[in-house]
Amino acid sequence: MINESKNCIITERKLELIATLQRKLAGQIVERPLDVSNVKTVAAVDVSYRGDLARAAFVLCSFPECELLRANVVEIEVSVPYIPTYFFLRETRPVLLALRGEDFDVLLVEGHGRAHPRGYGLASHIGLLTGRPTVGVAKRPLRGVPEELFRRTGKAYVSVGNLIDLGSAVGIVEPLLEGGYPKPLKLADRLSKRGEQ
Repeated sequence: MINESKNCIITERKLELIATLQRKLAGQIVERPLDVSNVKTVAAVDVSYRGDLARAAFVLCSFPECELLRANVVEIEVSVPYIPTYFFLRETRPVLLALRGEDFDVLLVEGHGRAHPRGYGLASHIGLLTGRPTVGVAKRPLRGVPEELFRRTGKAYVSVGNLIDLGSAVGIVEPLLEGGYPKPLKLADRLSKRGEQ
């Protein structure tokens, strides 16, 4: 047994099967240029935890001005433990609930996309499920990931989620930097932790 939280047990065998699935799904990710001049809104989502309670925050900002247009928070119990490089198992449900019914041109996800040991992190998973251009943004790179899969932009490590290429992803993130990190993600982080804007 690797880890256990309430009734969710993750075994070595399950992780092997999930890793195989990640590698397979990585082949479905589409990398293509995005016309940044057509982007009017950028959303961001982040999740914070208190025990088994996940609090997912969604914010929508204008682009490139980064004015806050709306925000939303959802809370749910999670039963999946945190396991490095299997982050998407824990975060997908709260993130999708926070995104439900929302509209945006590009989504920033606090987590890696292609810059993942199996080429398929949380941002890629969310991008594949939503069918929207998605960018992975993280505070540090994962060990062993080739440097060509991410770009350091300010204090952020940017990677392709889905339906965007790395150059376009950087073109989205750069105008949004505030103190070295994208402002929409900073807002989502604060909202997920405090519940206030």
